Amino acid sequence: MAADPPEPDDARHREREGAVSLNFTFDGVAMRARPGDTLAAALLRNGVRVVGRSFKYHRPRGVMSAGVEEPNALVTVGTGGRTEPNTRATDVFVYEGLVARSQNRWPSLAFDAGAVLGLAAPVFAAGFYYKTFFGPPKRWMFYERFIRRAAGMGNAPVEADPDPSEHRAAFCEMLVVGSGPAGLKAAEAAARAGHRVLLVEQDSELGGSLLFDGGDRGCIASARDAVLAAGGRVLTRTTASGLWDHGFVTLAEHIVEPGQAGPLSQRLWHVRARRIVLATGAMERPLTFADNDRPGIMLSRSVRTYVGRFGVVPGKRAVIATSNDDAYATATALADAGCEVVAILDSRTRAVIAETAHCPVFFDAVPTGTTGRNSLASVTATVAGKPHRFDADLLAMSGGFTPVVHLHSQGSGKLDWSAAIQAFVPGATDQALVAVGGAAGEIDAVAPATPILGTPKTSFIDFQNDVTAADIDLAYAEGYRSVEHLKRYTTLGMGTDQGKTSNMAALARLAGAAGVDIPTAGLTRFRPPYTPLSLGALAGPDGGGHAAPSRRLALHDRHMALAPLWQPLGLWHRPRAYPRAGETLHDAAMREARAVRTTAGIVDVSTLAKFAVSGPDAAALLEIVCATGVAKLAVGRGRYTFMLREDGMVMDDGTVWRTGETTYLLTSSTGGAERMEAHLSYAHRVLAPDLRVSVVMQQEQFAGIALAGPLARDVLEGLTGSPPPAHMGLANAAIAGVPVVVLAASYSGERAFEVYAAGDVAGPVWDALHDAVTARGGCAYGLEALEFLRIEKGHIVVGGEADGRMTAHDLRLEKMLRKAGGYIGASALERPALASPDRLQLVGLASRGDGIPEGAMLVASVGAKVEGHVTSAGPRVLEDGGIALALLRGGRARLGETLVASSPTRGKYVTVTVVEPVFHDPKGARYRD
Repeated sequence: MAADPPEPDDARHREREGAVSLNFTFDGVAMRARPGDTLAAALLRNGVRVVGRSFKYHRPRGVMSAGVEEPNALVTVGTGGRTEPNTRATDVFVYEGLVARSQNRWPSLAFDAGAVLGLAAPVFAAGFYYKTFFGPPKRWMFYERFIRRAAGMGNAPVEADPDPSEHRAAFCEMLVVGSGPAGLKAAEAAARAGHRVLLVEQDSELGGSLLFDGGDRGCIASARDAVLAAGGRVLTRTTASGLWDHGFVTLAEHIVEPGQAGPLSQRLWHVRARRIVLATGAMERPLTFADNDRPGIMLSRSVRTYVGRFGVVPGKRAVIATSNDDAYATATALADAGCEVVAILDSRTRAVIAETAHCPVFFDAVPTGTTGRNSLASVTATVAGKPHRFDADLLAMSGGFTPVVHLHSQGSGKLDWSAAIQAFVPGATDQALVAVGGAAGEIDAVAPATPILGTPKTSFIDFQNDVTAADIDLAYAEGYRSVEHLKRYTTLGMGTDQGKTSNMAALARLAGAAGVDIPTAGLTRFRPPYTPLSLGALAGPDGGGHAAPSRRLALHDRHMALAPLWQPLGLWHRPRAYPRAGETLHDAAMREARAVRTTAGIVDVSTLAKFAVSGPDAAALLEIVCATGVAKLAVGRGRYTFMLREDGMVMDDGTVWRTGETTYLLTSSTGGAERMEAHLSYAHRVLAPDLRVSVVMQQEQFAGIALAGPLARDVLEGLTGSPPPAHMGLANAAIAGVPVVVLAASYSGERAFEVYAAGDVAGPVWDALHDAVTARGGCAYGLEALEFLRIEKGHIVVGGEADGRMTAHDLRLEKMLRKAGGYIGASALERPALASPDRLQLVGLASRGDGIPEGAMLVASVGAKVEGHVTSAGPRVLEDGGIALALLRGGRARLGETLVASSPTRGKYVTVTVVEPVFHDPKGARYRD
């Protein structure tokens, strides 16, 4: 596995070797590195050739590149919660104490039992899994255990990451991505013109090719100083992970290296830039030939990087295989470092630059194969049609360069084909975006690659996913002509490298099979992130329970005192139930629901959307938004209402209250708060801009507590000292000395009131209500009990019954529609199709014994066609049996029918009877005095 790389003989390299001072381990073996080494450079410095095993065939793989495009050298770094699998050894800089492990091998990297799969490689052709592992789900679960052990990458950590990430926003006049010569020049010019520049570089140092190819390094400091002096910012170890509309770019910054402890691990920047310069350079392409994946076969410019930047020479005897001039510089660098360059194999028939080479140059020469076990031993080639063999432990290959255009493409920029460099280059774009240098296609011309492969099965195109030329040929033969389909069938271009080294070779192979040119073959879409981005960086400070921000109720501490089970609801977390000792969720919810039916209960409804609508034309705006009548409401009265989209479908529901002559309160569902805010804004600003009205969202300003049950009226009167308002009446009062607004509305089917107080003083109101309710045998109740109660009452919920496809008629709300029309969606209701009798319509379902599975299909008998589905289901609160709300085709005319609620995935088939959707107090007597 290990080779003894020659020591560079110049003074600069000897000086660098003397600076080796960092300790790290690889597979438990202690090694040393020089500050500034990447892990790949350090491994090569320590003579490590085999770094990992390939994804599918477990073939030994070594370092191929020197950047983020590395497909082979994937390792796991760090320990515990800081473990980061699938890290490219070329993209992590060694720090003191770094722990790295190889992946996808057992029991060891040197002896991997999985390598036996390589013997069966002819079986594992493209689409192997699709063709082999089909059948019942249980059979797949059996297969999966073995597949996941045999193929794959590193294992994700099971412990939480102890180091947080953060998000930051920034604005700049010019964002320059990449700090090679072209990027430095652009950044300095903009800064000296007085622009605020943000210069980002994914490496730890600025300079790009200046770091290994020489040149004027003074321009690095000059550009950096100019940017900083103009008020700009320079970020290293920062990758532009995505480019979106209107100059919006996300940047992922490594604060510490993967696996390294630190107060902050990563920072995700959200940047708005007036102009963007892409100086992202170009990536070198490998060559395709038999056994082109052996350790010791590397990209030519990467070899030069290790020699010139890190002082590491990856071999003693080198062969250069190229189709362009750039690789001749690698031959010179290797020779200067003491490596014997055996031959340059140039696929072209002539090249002027060859006159400067100090080693044998062969034209019309291409590699055809290699030998060696765990590292390269020799290279076979054809030279002018005749076979040759060269003993070598290093093969530096160059199939040309591909401009890094993913950001240009993500920004909706077009890509043009350049025959000279055999690659796509940035084309027209609508954004203030320009590519420069290698990214713009300023690259030496290359000879078109037309390899004739003797053994395509071992001629790798996608090294990371073990996709060979034979796999692409097979996929094409089986009808996968679209490049997007071919990608998914073969797994080409997936994983951490996202096709960086394989894309163009695969397109060329596909185009050859189809007999077309590469542009005609097509190109897969560049989706962000092009370079891997950790989930921790995306989550930022919101890691933990979920990646989204958490919104706390104003009464959060009161709920915590009752030890509830929490339920995420949008961005909110609300109590689902308050279990007592020994109670399950269902037990607790049933106890709470029964308390509401028999005594009284309170539930936190603070998250309901609330809008204060005020002004002389407030009623006019509400009559545009609400499909029910509003204008004739008396002061101090309210009513149920619902809102339609312009296509006539029910969008949301709630209540509207007239709080004064020109003031109203509109409530709507929790989850639709932002949508309703936008809807109101649209109605006002677009449909009726002349109305004199103000709309203010007050969702978080007021805490809300719903008091419900037969004793609710007594409880409220006892606390306020005055008779509560009648059903759908409104009153101002005080509880525990806190001013409150009381809305007499019922969602449970019992006499009920919604009590609103300012969020910062609502605690005493909750305490008073809770004490009064518990003194009467009631309790606080959560969302689970609330669901049971509303299903029994037949109330719809947005997202359940009102699923975006239902009209008011479908949901039995048509009698409430304002006959005069004039509201959003009114004209759409006149379409004949919306009055069709076979539309899905709201019905109730009842079963005698078993609970009805929510989400089940409704069928006449098992196996028959689906006629509807169960939207909500629960138990009867005070009686036996299960009930449900459902959407059934032509449901209104099918009362009394017997159907089957079929849920094959749960193995449940329940016989149900179609009934009216109101199971409790259908005349509404219980919520009126």
